[in-house]
Amino acid sequence: MTRRTAAVLIPLLAFSAPALAADGRHGIAFVQAVEQGGGVCTGATPQEAFACAKKKCVAQGAAAEDCIEQAWCYPGFWSVDLFVQSSEGPHWHEYFCGWNTRELALAAAKAACDPTVRKDVIECAPVALYDEDGTEHPIEP
Repeated sequence: MTRRTAAVLIPLLAFSAPALAADGRHGIAFVQAVEQGGGVCTGATPQEAFACAKKKCVAQGAAAEDCIEQAWCYPGFWSVDLFVQSSEGPHWHEYFCGWNTRELALAAAKAACDPTVRKDVIECAPVALYDEDGTEHPIEP
């Protein structure tokens, strides 16, 4: 990093977390330990939300070092968690967040799972839907 870049970025980073907390809105953080567990939390800052999500991930039996930060959206609004499985066997989760409505979040999930685009995937479906407060909502078929 050049000195000029550092001179611009460091002040921005220093003010970003307090600014997030000051407006009263929250973001949502997603953490995943592949094949072990995960966690989702809201918070005023990424640090706060990720720390909470990592605790939930560990509580599911994952090792702390395996609980990887996957996504942060601010403000959180509506978010969807997709289960995706490759035709070669491995599976994972993908997160799409920051949608203004439940319907838009589900439409994003549908687009992300489009079988004409994801030919290497044998399964793709939304498994969790979260509102702006981080509350999980059922996904209706």
